[in-house]
Amino acid sequence: MKHVKNFENKKVLVLGLARSGEAAARLLTKLGAIVTVNDGKPFDENPSAQALLEEGIKVICGSHPLELLDEAFAYMVKNPGIPYTNPMVVRALEKNIPIITEVELAYLISEAPIIGITGSNGKTTTTTMIADVLNHAGQSARLSGNIGFPASEAAQLVTEKDILVMELSSFQLMGTESFHPHMAVITNLMPTHIDYHGSFENYIEAKWNIQKNMTKEDFLILNFNQDLAKGLANKTQAKIIPFSTKEKVDGAYLDGQMLCFKGQAVMSASELGVPGSHNVENALATIAVAKLSGVSNEVIRETLVHFGGVKHRLQALGNIAGVKFYNDSKSTNILATQKALSGFDNSKVILIAGGLDRGNEFDTLVPDIKGLKKMIILGESAPRLKHAAEQADVTYLDAKDVAQATRIAFQEASPGDVVLLSPANASWDMYKNFEVRGDEFITTFKSLKGE
Repeated sequence: MKHVKNFENKKVLVLGLARSGEAAARLLTKLGAIVTVNDGKPFDENPSAQALLEEGIKVICGSHPLELLDEAFAYMVKNPGIPYTNPMVVRALEKNIPIITEVELAYLISEAPIIGITGSNGKTTTTTMIADVLNHAGQSARLSGNIGFPASEAAQLVTEKDILVMELSSFQLMGTESFHPHMAVITNLMPTHIDYHGSFENYIEAKWNIQKNMTKEDFLILNFNQDLAKGLANKTQAKIIPFSTKEKVDGAYLDGQMLCFKGQAVMSASELGVPGSHNVENALATIAVAKLSGVSNEVIRETLVHFGGVKHRLQALGNIAGVKFYNDSKSTNILATQKALSGFDNSKVILIAGGLDRGNEFDTLVPDIKGLKKMIILGESAPRLKHAAEQADVTYLDAKDVAQATRIAFQEASPGDVVLLSPANASWDMYKNFEVRGDEFITTFKSLKGE
């Protein structure tokens, strides 16, 4: 770890805890900063704050007092999920206090080069694929960032012989100043998190921060299936490596059924361990990073053939009596469910869908659900999804929760069928998050299997 002097003897406010805030507070203390942590959760219900206080770090919990910012802080390290409209953040900006996220801290101290992955969909799978391929090639890749391993924590453990493979959200990228990956991937750009960013343009700008410090010595891997990415390719100093499933490009591309890189066939798309057109795109991005990193075709193929997906992201659970089960609880929007369905024969799929009602209709999903064997519908959005099912001429059944939906789906299935949980909705009407929803699906699958 680089012992940078940026924060030595300077007052730093860490706003918001969770794992990244806790890691940032500890790292800043190691770097000699005078740290204050402010978190909205009451101290008695806040084990992270309690642990930090025991370590001698000042904590203020239960509210966000604006007068705290009168203490002349040199920096604010903000939890990525806290919007810039938050009164504490607004006041910090008024006082010209630099606001960063712990991703910036990670970059400043990391001895290892960084491969950064962002995008609207597929970033977790692509991040995991890349790390798996590099590790199987004998390189030392460590997962970090938005994937569940705080970047500032992982960065303390690596040396120049390692590689930090970092999943990055738009929220995290807004809080970067000098962050500079050697390679970066943008999987795709879709209108998401508009409630946070205010507009699609602002969202793109946040994502585009990933490359702002890159030079001609660095590589930026873009999805040329999107005209948007082609336009952005002219606005960076980095060397562009495109990937596409629609055309041959000077990078990674799909040629018939073959995944290729710069004219060389690497493997067949049908060999991928995870189904779906989106996973072909994820694999192409991975191949681009792997080839730039000197990995052989044999290692790439062997890794991607055995790649079983990421938990809650089109995760193959196994089969019961010839019926296969896939957990895609992370599909919290229509596009993600469309991509999940693209990997299957609809006539053999029983789709479990529904969740939080955000007021949107599902007309754009209708072409993708046509021909489904059946739908099991649940949650607040059930009436809207039923309307879509009727438009697609798909029969459906109701369920009160994921557990019941899974049991009904299995009763309706025949050998060779697929039970797919891909809700096309957020989970918050019934579950704390998509992980809890997916875990209920997994638990029910295990129960049905007799485990």
